[in-house]
Amino acid sequence: MLEVSNVDLYYGAAIALRNVSMTADIGAVTCVLGRNGVGKTSLLRAITGAHPISSGSIRWEGEEISKLAVYDRAKRGIAWVPQGRDIFPLLTVRENLETGFAVLPRGQRKVPDEIFDLFPILKTMQRRRGGDLSGGQQQQLSIARALVMKPRLIVLDEPTEGIQPSIIKDIGRVIALLRSRGTMAIVLVEQYFDFAQELAQTMVVMDRGDVVLSGRREDLDESDVRRRLSV
Repeated sequence: MLEVSNVDLYYGAAIALRNVSMTADIGAVTCVLGRNGVGKTSLLRAITGAHPISSGSIRWEGEEISKLAVYDRAKRGIAWVPQGRDIFPLLTVRENLETGFAVLPRGQRKVPDEIFDLFPILKTMQRRRGGDLSGGQQQQLSIARALVMKPRLIVLDEPTEGIQPSIIKDIGRVIALLRSRGTMAIVLVEQYFDFAQELAQTMVVMDRGDVVLSGRREDLDESDVRRRLSV
């Protein structure tokens, strides 16, 4: 389990997270929802170690990790699919996937065949440069690169943003499959309620750096959640 407890995070004098708490279980999708600029990405940066927290606690599988560097958290099975993909545009698809080897023991440094079962388009494009792929293909590559790390926790920051509907369906199918295996916890940041509703067991709704709603999907009032997402 991931346990985020009473976390504050600042950028200079500006507070991005205020007393934020949430949990994420193995075998489940926890979806973090909210409008732009409410702290969703900051929460993921806190979980992955990309930005230090000012107070509070982050525990993963019983271990306090809030002082660990990004690399050390990755070694403990935490993978991040950032907003905007952040693939290496001049590396080939295959080389992008192989960057996921960095946290693996030498004997495990192999791109699993399953990656190409999940994302068949990547198999045919292994020698293409990442920058030559469409936005949707780059998003699939970013998720695949994270899966090469064999994570126990994967955090995805708005994977549907700017993606064509057919690829959104493919990404949703992959997330549902990963959830069904019961081997990893999935934290999904989204703005689109319908996509989140199909996948999430638990929802966390944020506003202005605070958690304003949280609970199991079926226990939350859908109209209240949608109201908090509308501009």
